Amino acid sequence: MAKHVTDQDIEKIVSLIDQWNDEVKFTWDNLCGLALKRYSITATRQTLQSYSRIKSAYGEKKKDLRDNGKRKEKIPPSLKIAARRIATLEAENSRLKKEQEGLLAQFVVWQYNAYAHGISMEKLNNPLPKKNSR
Repeated sequence: MAKHVTDQDIEKIVSLIDQWNDEVKFTWDNLCGLALKRYSITATRQTLQSYSRIKSAYGEKKKDLRDNGKRKEKIPPSLKIAARRIATLEAENSRLKKEQEGLLAQFVVWQYNAYAHGISMEKLNNPLPKKNSR
């Protein structure tokens, strides 16, 4: 039985997607297998698809691999590692920008709702309560 996927697991899986190299076919099954092998995360395709960050990163990577496959060119072996690193960083950067846009949109909704319900900035900026240590 698949365990609950934590935020840390999601971050690891999204990182796997960002770092995926085109020598291994990019499929949900291969992603699940690699997550199990590297991080002992047992999750099915359906479980992974239920998380929007993973699904979005998967879709972007799939599109990127499809587009890059059309314009494949020979790269000298000495540049292959650098090219892979650049591609990984570009994919991660693109994904993070989209996540940030989503979070900013959510913040605007929260800001409006706080204003509409008369919640002051002072109340919004109150620190979280301290956790009791036993």
